[in-house]
Order: sequence, then C-alpha cells, then structure tokens
Amino acid sequence: MTQDDAPAVPVTHALPLAGLRVVEFTHMVMGPTCGMVLADMGAEVIKVEPIAGDRTRHLLGAGAGFFPLFNRNKKSILIDLHSQAGAEVARKLAATADVVAENFKPGTMSKYGLDYVSLSKLNERLIYVSLKGFLPGPYEHRTALDEVVQMMGGLAYMTGRPGDPLRAGTSVNDIMGGMFGAIGALGALIQRGITGKGQEVQSALFENNVFLVGQHMLQYAITGKPAAPMPDRISAWAVYDVFTVKDGEQIFLAAVSDAQWATFCDALGFADLKADPRYASNNLRVQQRPTLMPVLRERLATHSAAELAALFERVGLPFAPIRKPEELYQDEHLLSTGGLADITLPDGERAGQTAKTTLFPFTMDGQRLGVRLQPPTQGQHTTQVLTDLGYSVEAIDALHNELAVA
Repeated sequence: MTQDDAPAVPVTHALPLAGLRVVEFTHMVMGPTCGMVLADMGAEVIKVEPIAGDRTRHLLGAGAGFFPLFNRNKKSILIDLHSQAGAEVARKLAATADVVAENFKPGTMSKYGLDYVSLSKLNERLIYVSLKGFLPGPYEHRTALDEVVQMMGGLAYMTGRPGDPLRAGTSVNDIMGGMFGAIGALGALIQRGITGKGQEVQSALFENNVFLVGQHMLQYAITGKPAAPMPDRISAWAVYDVFTVKDGEQIFLAAVSDAQWATFCDALGFADLKADPRYASNNLRVQQRPTLMPVLRERLATHSAAELAALFERVGLPFAPIRKPEELYQDEHLLSTGGLADITLPDGERAGQTAKTTLFPFTMDGQRLGVRLQPPTQGQHTTQVLTDLGYSVEAIDALHNELAVA
C-alpha cells in the first residue's frame, strides 16, 4: 500500500457496503455521484477512465471541483475501450463486479460487450446501473445536460424571474440523478439477497427534474392556476423573505405559522401588527402581503443582520444569513460536527495540496461517512487492479506497450 492509498481517516465502524465491488464507466457528474454514494458507504469502487483520463480532471471555472468532489474513495484504472485488448480487460473486470454503473449515450456500452444484456449472461447476480439523460422513450437519443433538462423540465422557469429562465445554482439533476441511481442499486441489492438475481436500474436527468417540479405540477392540478416563478410566486407564508437591513446587509427571516407570527411581533415590539385583525391568520397575512411587507421592510431596516440573527435564534424563529459558498469553510457548525473533510487534490496546479470537501449529510451509527481513499490520480490503481484480476507482470507490460491500459 502506497502512502496515497492509505486511508485518509481511520475507519472506526463497519460500513454497510464493505465487500461489495462496483465498476463504474462514468464521467462528468451524474455517474460519478452514483459511484461516490456506494463508495462512501464502503464499496470498493473501481473507476474506469480513458487513457487520457476523465475530462473533468482538467475543467476550469464552475467545473474545477467536479473530479475531487465526486471521485473520492475510488480506485482509478485507465483502459482504452476502443482497443480489442482494452475492451477485453474491461469485460474481465466487469465480470468481477456486484454493480456496474455507466452514463454513456445509449448503445455505447453494447459496442464493447459491456451492456447489461451481455454482462448479465455471464453473471445473473449483476446489478447494472444505467444513468442517462432520458429514460427509454421519444427523447432517449437526445444529448442531455443538467441545464438542458432544467430548461425543458420547468425548473429554470421556476427559478428565474418571469421571462428570464435561470438554471439552479448547482448541478441538481446530475447529483440527484446519480443519487437515485444509487438508491435503485441499494434496492436491487436487497432484492438480490432474496431472489439471488440482479437487475438493471435506470435513472435519468429529465425524469429527475420532473420529479423536482412535481409539487408545482400538482399545484396547478389542484388550484387550476399555473405556478408562478419563485421570484414572482404567491408565497404560502406571509413572512418568508430576504430583507435588506442596516448598512445594506441582507438576511432571510420567516414566520410560517400563527404562533410564529405572534412570537415575531412580540420579539420585535410590533404589538400593533399582532393586534391588527387584517393579519390575524397566515392566509389573511398572505392576502395582505402587498401592504404588510413594505411596513416590515421599513421597520426591520433599522436593525443589523447580526442583531436580528441573535434575536431570532433566541426566540426560535427561522432565519438565515445570506452566504457565499466559500464562506461555508468558516461555518462553525460544519467545523464542529465534522461536515468537512480533508482531501488531497489529484490534478491541476494544486495537485498534492490539501483542500476541504463536503461529506454526505447523514450519519450511520452516529458517525459521518468519511474519506477513506483520496481522489485517485490518473490510473493510480491500474497495475494493482490488473494484478488482482490475475494478469502477470509480462501481460501487464504488454497491455501498457499496446496502450490498451495506462
């Protein structure tokens, strides 16, 4: 075991997927997220990359964090699937897997004998997770991106101002689509334990997006009125907004029940608003928002954001400072609860340096699921994996010379 292979943090409890092998043929965000879920829960995840490496290793701007975030706790092997020898290595590796995951265009994996039909003939216990832009149907051959499905699936419409569709501020469909693929894999593993047989699991960006906007679809079905974009929506609660306060600072404040409204008025000394019959119930306050909100904005503008945060925390009302992503590195709650973990960056100008990454937002047996293996360098585990598959030193050298692996 090399220093890079050593556990990043000590594992102090048994992980639920320990002993499970996952082979992933994935790239970008959706597929790697699926593999990361299984890896963080203890599975051995072997990431198959092309000879040149996963393209996300070298993305700039908004994509700079993709590879180190979504590929921790994995091993990396470089295989040229276009070569006959490389495809044979990939098939031999896939034959050892409990789970195979892929997120290539429909038909790609069948060209290499790595599709579910081909692999399940050799191993009926195989669980195969296919992560696509669309589930099988009229759109299945379209090229999808997170932004594509946000636009066509109503999410960008709901996020932006009227007439100005805007994608959500993170890769919501890629990440959640990968998570749903992993959820399907976990369900298939349970069923395999009962029947002894695997199955194919399919997850897709578009269908994930439609699930996300399902609440707005049902809103229309129930009320008969189209849902308005979030900046122009009719809020379900009267006090549920961002307020600009003293010195131009901003803070989100909410009072989402009649009891919270009473507490809100008492804490801020708004006895006149509490006694006003126009504001006696939440629905009445919602109807009166055009007159109520200007009054609240004027009165709250004299308070500082810190003063309001302390007050709302003391009386138990919902509030939130308006933060940028980089500011979360100093968040006292994340730091004290172990919500961030150190990783060694594998690529780019900062390769070899340490950065903080986010962990999954749940605990098992009271502990967070940590980083056991650093995000792998390109092809870091090729020789190890091939040796475990039974390839001799000479055979591995031959594959290297053919550039079938690297």
